[in-house]
Amino acid sequence: MRKWIPLLIVVAAIVASATVYQRLPETIPTHWDMDGQPNGWSGRAFGAWFTPVLLLGMWALVRILPAIDPKGANYAKFGGAFEAIIESLMLFLLGMHILLLRAGLGQSAPMQRVVPFAVGILLIVVGNLLPRMRPNWFVGIRTPWTLSSDRVWEKTHRFGGRVFVAGGILIVLSAFGAPQLASIVLVTVVVLSMAAVLIYSYAEWKREQSTVSPAR
Repeated sequence: MRKWIPLLIVVAAIVASATVYQRLPETIPTHWDMDGQPNGWSGRAFGAWFTPVLLLGMWALVRILPAIDPKGANYAKFGGAFEAIIESLMLFLLGMHILLLRAGLGQSAPMQRVVPFAVGILLIVVGNLLPRMRPNWFVGIRTPWTLSSDRVWEKTHRFGGRVFVAGGILIVLSAFGAPQLASIVLVTVVVLSMAAVLIYSYAEWKREQSTVSPAR
């Protein structure tokens, strides 16, 4: 049943759009500022169907990537985590799509609180799954240093998992306690988290290189 979850998410997005499409205005809000106010609009067709098409492409990737990845044999070791990460991202996009459709119908939600909360939950989920990832060319923390060493890959993903979980918790707390600052906290956490894992992966690679005896 698990392999059908991504397709069910795609179907849910298509059904949601088809159900409300005729009631949507010609232009609908598709972007919000840090105060939760709409500051970008798109045509009805684009707003209603872009996410379902994107989700359909992601569902196809779940089926294709293991077959075309040169490290495809590794997917047998982390296939469950790989699918769970993709499914989590697809569920996040589905949730955002439903909020967009509701906004188009005039039923806007407090975006300055809801979006950071959803991103925080996504980071927590992904952070818990990252340590289970094994070297591949498409999913995970792919830096020049993680891709050049299985040891650096594993250590970086364990470290990155802890960083993502901690950052996700901080974002969720800000969404509840200080929604006016939640977007700033979100951006700050994401930037610092990415910087931290990049620096950590490089430092681990340098440490590994320093233990290799120079060629004579």
